[in-house]
Amino acid sequence: QVQLAESGGGLVEAGGSLRLSCAASGSTFGLSAMGWFRQAPGTEREFVASISYNSGDTYYANSMKGRFTVSRDNAKNTAYLYLQMNNLKSEDTAVYYCAWAPRRAGVTSLISEYDYWGQGTQVTVSS
Repeated sequence: QVQLAESGGGLVEAGGSLRLSCAASGSTFGLSAMGWFRQAPGTEREFVASISYNSGDTYYANSMKGRFTVSRDNAKNTAYLYLQMNNLKSEDTAVYYCAWAPRRAGVTSLISEYDYWGQGTQVTVSS
């Protein structure tokens, strides 16, 4: 049974930093891409960052470039996905979700490619 669980969210002042983590278990994650998405109240879920199966490639939404860094550690039947967020802004306030794209080795921003999702972790940035 595939499970993804995020942690590390919280309240931070504008300009501050947070590091989100996602623990994935129950399958062979090391062959396919993982990613982060976020959703603010009243908006659609949007792409944040993606990382390829071997960490060889990363891809970011334009507004996150230079501020966010995605990384991962693969192990047998588990994986750990991270999102380092720096220089946070009030508009970064959202629920952040990690996701797994089992049919895709390379990076992707397409939400349809991600079949498995965590429950989300709240990030609130105060201005």
